[in-house]
Amino acid sequence: MSKKPLGKDKFGVQKVMRMKDYFGDAMGQFSLNAISTMVGQLTYFYTDKVGMAAGAIATMLIVCKVLDAFTDLIMGRIVDNTKPGKERYRPWLIRAGIPAGIMMVLMFTVPDIGATGQLIYATVTNILITAVFYTAMAIPYTSLLTVRTNSQEERATMGTFRSATGYIAGTIFAIGLIPITNAMGGNQSAWVKFGFVMGILVILAALICYVTSRETATESGTVVDISAQETEKAIPFKEAIGKLFKNKYWVIVLVVNLLSCIIYGLQAASGTYYCKWIFGNDNLVGLMGTIGMIPTILGFVLVGPMIKKLGVVKTLLVSFGIGIAAYVVMFFGRENFMLYAVCGCFTTFSTIPMMCLVGTMTAMSIDYNEYKYGVRMVATSQSASSFGGKVGSGIGTSLIGWMLGAVGYNASLAVAPAATKMAIYGFSIIIPLVFFIIMFVLVSRFNLERDLPAMREEVARRKAQNK
Repeated sequence: MSKKPLGKDKFGVQKVMRMKDYFGDAMGQFSLNAISTMVGQLTYFYTDKVGMAAGAIATMLIVCKVLDAFTDLIMGRIVDNTKPGKERYRPWLIRAGIPAGIMMVLMFTVPDIGATGQLIYATVTNILITAVFYTAMAIPYTSLLTVRTNSQEERATMGTFRSATGYIAGTIFAIGLIPITNAMGGNQSAWVKFGFVMGILVILAALICYVTSRETATESGTVVDISAQETEKAIPFKEAIGKLFKNKYWVIVLVVNLLSCIIYGLQAASGTYYCKWIFGNDNLVGLMGTIGMIPTILGFVLVGPMIKKLGVVKTLLVSFGIGIAAYVVMFFGRENFMLYAVCGCFTTFSTIPMMCLVGTMTAMSIDYNEYKYGVRMVATSQSASSFGGKVGSGIGTSLIGWMLGAVGYNASLAVAPAATKMAIYGFSIIIPLVFFIIMFVLVSRFNLERDLPAMREEVARRKAQNK
């Protein structure tokens, strides 16, 4: 039985993705989020299950985070310098996915070789799983969105599937990790067993993504001769970065992604301080987390229809507008728990579309590279944008500590001084509000969604003339 032909999107671009393609592609994000979720639990594992010093672990993790950000740029160059006639992105799902699955077990198998030896082991395994294998998988995987389809509608749907799958995977594993390992004995051996199962899932998901992915804008099942594809000449790294910063659309994505990741970091860590010092009960964080699941689920459900109806840019403008309004109301009712909780639902919802669409916007800016410079620089563009995102998440977490330190935060006090409350208001409400306003202004100038079809026609005309 022949497949029903796929139509075109609202801009007249041929669609190539079917439901199984979206599902298979999203399995790559499943692998990545499974890895990042487990890595996020390592501080607790090292201190409470292995008995390592908290200060040494904190320093080690910071070093690994810095290396992780810089290896993105290195990986981008490796991928963009792939020899002509070879697949650039898809093979890395296997090359990095399989060893990453194996490393999921090894990072918990910390041997009893003394404090220094354990710290060295933890450092090496952390660098390998995050700065090497995770990055070697993530950069090519994010780049696949750009080459898999030319339809912005399909790219946005891919982004939504990826974000939803990754979020669900991360949430399930984060919630289930402690109860499951405790049921198996709660010791290091239990964590090793859990890591073994997670490693298998990471490898299987990476294999599914590899099998269902393509490096061309064709339907699955279409036979493609990679050697016949058009390849572009690699350009020096310094020149590539210079071109990217002259691409205003890429710069917009970089800044918006940076700011949104700072907001994610602030939202993830600020609630405990707010509930403890403003409402006087840090147990309310659990209730806030439960309530926050509602707008998160609604966000992933509604972002698809919003994109189809409004397009990428208008969807972001609407969501950022909701975030701005919610934070303004939250500021004026900042000591009312119910108002804070309700507004928190809207601020959470307002972050979901950007989470889903950052890849789509990056892909559009990459298409603009070809129009402006004649080269796409896919992996380098993705790696530099990813670098900004990792820096942003680090800043988001660190901002809280910096601001509390600046006002002389003292956790032993019974009541928060006025200066401490102002710091909490600052990183919980004021900074996110200002960043949402900046993102709204920047995205309002991102007009590629409208102009890209004509630019593609111009690129095609140039290529035809040069043949």
